[in-house]
Amino acid sequence: MSITKHSELIGMQKASEAVAFTLKEMRKYAHPGMTTKQLDNYGGQILNDLGAKSAPHLAYGFPGWTCISINNEFCHGIPSDRKVLNEGDLINIDVSAELDGFWSDNGGSFVFGADIKEHQKLIDASKQILHKAIHSIKGGVRIADIGFLIETEAKRRGYKVIKNLTGHGIGRRRHEEPNEIANYRNSSNIMRFKKNSVVAIETFISTTSTYAETLKDGWTMVGNKGGFMAQHEHTIVVTDGKPIVLTETNEIWN
Repeated sequence: MSITKHSELIGMQKASEAVAFTLKEMRKYAHPGMTTKQLDNYGGQILNDLGAKSAPHLAYGFPGWTCISINNEFCHGIPSDRKVLNEGDLINIDVSAELDGFWSDNGGSFVFGADIKEHQKLIDASKQILHKAIHSIKGGVRIADIGFLIETEAKRRGYKVIKNLTGHGIGRRRHEEPNEIANYRNSSNIMRFKKNSVVAIETFISTTSTYAETLKDGWTMVGNKGGFMAQHEHTIVVTDGKPIVLTETNEIWN
């Protein structure tokens, strides 16, 4: 969407604060021995208390309030009573929601407890690349150039990017134009970021894979060549200068 009046900015800020707070609290609440379903129910209750509705559940009938992916699961992991959180796990939580007609999206990967499986370097790369990408965005910048920046930074660190997972426009719907804000330079994409537009910028940084494939459950995605992936995401408003990071209070950059 494009912000055309102050009330729309306020609406986006409230929706973004709801998803950011939920993500932050879920990360704080997670503890060893907990199932992903227990963690998801906790997040779902926070959204409900804030008057927000889970976006994947509302829009697609996703079997959970949030997406929680563990280890070799890249994204869209289904919360389950059979999945238990263990020390050193690579965990990704993606929280998106609708509040009073406005939609916002954010997510982050983190190591659960001690980094005994050595995932922190991948996570740090994803966070740092997202920060650099977001602070390179302003009105008039080509979307493909941001994709090039992300892929270049990933390669410089020895990683790859997932080419069929992208950021997107957001606001009055969960996905809006631009539909694809890729993590690589798509030369056929001549679109530019527009001032006052709202977009969800995501990194998909991988150890070995370049594409994500859907498992038989119809939701969970894994790498075409295995390995691990870290994802970090903020919803922002594009300006002529420094973007407004609407979900900054989720503290994924900390």
